[in-house]
Amino acid sequence: FFFHGHRRSTKLPARCGVSVATMSGALSHQHQPYEAMDHGIGQAHGQAHTGKSAETSNLRPTELSSGTTILAIPFPGGVVMGADSRVSTGTYVANRTSDKIAQLHDTIWCCRSGSASDTQALTDYVKHYLGQLAVETGRSPTVKVAAHLMRKLCYENKDNLLAGVIVGGWDAVDGGSVYNIPLGGSCIKMPFAVGGSGSTFIYGLLDSEFRPGMSREEAHDLVKLAISHAMARDGSSGGIIRTVVVTEEGNAREYVPGDQLPFGP
Repeated sequence: FFFHGHRRSTKLPARCGVSVATMSGALSHQHQPYEAMDHGIGQAHGQAHTGKSAETSNLRPTELSSGTTILAIPFPGGVVMGADSRVSTGTYVANRTSDKIAQLHDTIWCCRSGSASDTQALTDYVKHYLGQLAVETGRSPTVKVAAHLMRKLCYENKDNLLAGVIVGGWDAVDGGSVYNIPLGGSCIKMPFAVGGSGSTFIYGLLDSEFRPGMSREEAHDLVKLAISHAMARDGSSGGIIRTVVVTEEGNAREYVPGDQLPFGP
């Protein structure tokens, strides 16, 4: 999750323009290449080290490395959604207590990863459209409708956006459900959904510990445990853990301070 570095336009309705935060001098600095100290891979291929890691070597000049861990696990009667709170600008932590879980409607929420400004704009649009839909139809929208609306915006603006979103919540049709909308704008209903740079560190843990039909308490504990593992291993994830438990009765928000994580150094 990061603040992006240049201004872009999208195909969203003209009446509500989307602006992206503009970063200045910090982005113009480039690491100077230096010669390899031994006869390693760099010299074998006749290339000097560029000062970039495998994670950042393919980024464009104005593009910044992003980092986040987001996770959602459904249970009978609802869904648990969680995220870390670190927002970075390259290697600089711009915000250590950001809220990456946004409410789209009464019992529909989303976890955001990618560009902070892009995902904030997307959630604002979806929240606006869902509110209009609820007024026009006289009933609450479903999680599926919210997910496909988010998918439509992401897909039709995929060349201008950097956004990976998890949409989850409770509705009277499907109960608790989770949809994953990765970069590019596809939309997939999942038994559980995980995203962000920290997700690669916890797939094995989730495959081992997740099972269908988990209780509310089990799902909540697994969300906090998995995110804390990702925060311990992923340098771009950190801060505190924020969670929301969404049920028919309402929403219960909680946070875990950085010094009380279930797992950590």
